[in-house]
Amino acid sequence: MPSLSEAYTDRRDRGKRDPRRIALGAAVSLSGALALVAALLVVTTPLGALLGATDAIAAKHFGGVLAGLGGPAVLLGVVAVLPSKRRQQLGVVAGSLVSVAGVYLFSLAYPDRWVYAADPLVFETAVVYFVGAFVALWYVFVAVANFRRRNDPHGTVTLEIEKGGETRRMEVTPAELQEYRSKLADGGEEDIVTEIEHRHER
Repeated sequence: MPSLSEAYTDRRDRGKRDPRRIALGAAVSLSGALALVAALLVVTTPLGALLGATDAIAAKHFGGVLAGLGGPAVLLGVVAVLPSKRRQQLGVVAGSLVSVAGVYLFSLAYPDRWVYAADPLVFETAVVYFVGAFVALWYVFVAVANFRRRNDPHGTVTLEIEKGGETRRMEVTPAELQEYRSKLADGGEEDIVTEIEHRHER
């Protein structure tokens, strides 16, 4: 039988996360940022030649691929560092994969099927890449917004729900807490636990 208890918890306890995940996320974001810088340097300096891009077209191709991969990498790193939900993580991963598909289209299309070709792929490439980037950026925004709200709870209470041997914590308002208390007083403990879970999963 599940049980429900209320607790005011220390923010430091709620903020504890796997340091390996934080380090990995920071490394991915840093590599993405470095890829963006490298893309600029490949196109504007002799660095491209050192990396095998011996002419301007090859340098632009290489730089475009680096820049295209750097953006999603930064977003993936950000969502890995933030305390985000599984849905937000999957959203960023899905959006990033779509953007990578756009980078692949670019690598196929440039330069032979680019702007002045008879059958260009510029539009298709841009749509695929930016749709993926928008999806990933949206879920990063949601994760950042939730992180800010958790760090500034404005009088919310942390409930601990124990069910099936697992303990989950979630923030509720004082009004919600009072509602749950009155329902618990009437019995139906299992029903209220289910209601809390469903309300906070949306």
